[in-house]
Amino acid sequence: MSDNFSFQTLAQCSQTKARVGVFYTPHGVVETPRFMPVGTLANVKTVTPAQLQDTGAQMVLSNTYHLHLQPGEAIVAGGGGLHKFMGWNGPMLTDSGGFQVFSLSEMRKITEEGVTFRSPHDGQIIKLTPERSIEIQNTLGADVIMAFDECPPYPATRQEVETATQRTYRWLERCITAHQRQDQALFGIVQGGVYLDLRSQAAVELSKLDLPGYAIGGVSVGEPTHLMAQIVQNTAPLLPAHKPRYLMGVGTYKEMAIAIANGVDLFDCVIPTRWARHGTAVVQGERWNLKNAKFREDFAPMDETCPCYACQNFSRAYISHLVRSQEILAYTLLSIHNITELIRFTQKIREAILSDRFVEEFGHWLTPENEAEEQMTNDH
Repeated sequence: MSDNFSFQTLAQCSQTKARVGVFYTPHGVVETPRFMPVGTLANVKTVTPAQLQDTGAQMVLSNTYHLHLQPGEAIVAGGGGLHKFMGWNGPMLTDSGGFQVFSLSEMRKITEEGVTFRSPHDGQIIKLTPERSIEIQNTLGADVIMAFDECPPYPATRQEVETATQRTYRWLERCITAHQRQDQALFGIVQGGVYLDLRSQAAVELSKLDLPGYAIGGVSVGEPTHLMAQIVQNTAPLLPAHKPRYLMGVGTYKEMAIAIANGVDLFDCVIPTRWARHGTAVVQGERWNLKNAKFREDFAPMDETCPCYACQNFSRAYISHLVRSQEILAYTLLSIHNITELIRFTQKIREAILSDRFVEEFGHWLTPENEAEEQMTNDH
């Protein structure tokens, strides 16, 4: 790992592989396990950087694909790089654009060289290769950048997944060669679909490359929760223990708890802001639709135990009124609360691991029979 980055494990659960760590980056420290908010276009939707800081956020994500299309990486660089451009001074991560490109199934063509797709903005033909993805991310300037990978859909045949997994490894080698900046940590991504032997093989092969960190990708693409749990349980322990482990696109209580129990450190998901824009609050693992009539005259805080700005200053009735009136403030307050809620969940787990009470306090989230996923379905 570069001198600019290091990861230290501070504590380990005595009954599971859950761990507490510290990830050091050029823009500050990330205390793990930790949920990371998503700021797709250099902005966590409806939330200012100051408000974001108040949620307890430490590391924020942006999206290579979307920023390349709008406003373009050259403009971000002209604005002083991603941190200065968006006014966020803490650690940042950019994904490679792989997931977004491969979700354009009707608009793109995959070859060994890379992916060609038609811009949804203006119809222009764009070619994204491993080298180009790294070049864009080097220009954007986030602390952590992701290798360009092929994310197979679910369901997919074993042959399709095997082809994508092998190509992901070859593309990673090209990403490593193309990477130019010592102040950015390049993470590799383990693919393999729901085929555990392919996952294991990929994890072992990627670990040999001694990268600054590793991600588990290709989950949260439609597979059942129990299969995601199997993937994480199988894959995470195979990744180097002295490097941060990141589960991509996951942000429900249950999925994070299971992943943490298997040694995962970092998570991201658009759930907090996407649900907020639909008038939905996350309260202690439950989804609350603030449009429901029962909230119209409910003058209690959304969550009396929550320290966020929304819960400390406004009632359920008021936020319900804003939602019904389609006031933009509703989405800001709900986003602030939802982000705070998911970060608090990972913070509470961190404290439980430090006191070796993780299983005692969070064990009910770890069993496949738990139906909590019915309340918090997964979303990208």
